[in-house]
Amino acid sequence: MPVLASPPQSYKRVKPFSALMSVLTKRIELRTEEENDILDITGEVQQAVEESGLDAGVVTVFVPGSTAAVTTIEFEPGLAKDFPAMLERVAPVDIDYEHQRAWHDGNGRSHVKASLVGPSLSVPFERGVLTLGTWQQIVFVELDIRPRRREVVVQVMGEAETEPRT
Repeated sequence: MPVLASPPQSYKRVKPFSALMSVLTKRIELRTEEENDILDITGEVQQAVEESGLDAGVVTVFVPGSTAAVTTIEFEPGLAKDFPAMLERVAPVDIDYEHQRAWHDGNGRSHVKASLVGPSLSVPFERGVLTLGTWQQIVFVELDIRPRRREVVVQVMGEAETEPRT
């Protein structure tokens, strides 16, 4: 039988779960112009966490629909070009898509790309601040082939501070 070691000193002891969990939902409205628009929504998500008044928990970012996605990247001009280029290699314009044969709407690749990147993202927060890395931003990615009005659902779940910060 293996011997279990003590947790490393860097592990943080947390209080047991309490019944004071809160859930708050906010919606962010966006407009996109074209396929591959990438919008940094980190500020709006952080604002939702701050407005919640919660100290620690997790925020879920979700885009309804099947031709858009959310993810994290280092949002800078090079990656803003590299990311769509990568998706083009995975789901190119110039191949046949069964979706196109069925619906004739030209966005079969949009559905494929959106399913690969995904419609949601969860980010923990501590002391009311998202735990993102230094160069990590939350981005919305438009993958449809036409301008769209979009809604991003931001759901903040967690606990309010119960003890003063030291």
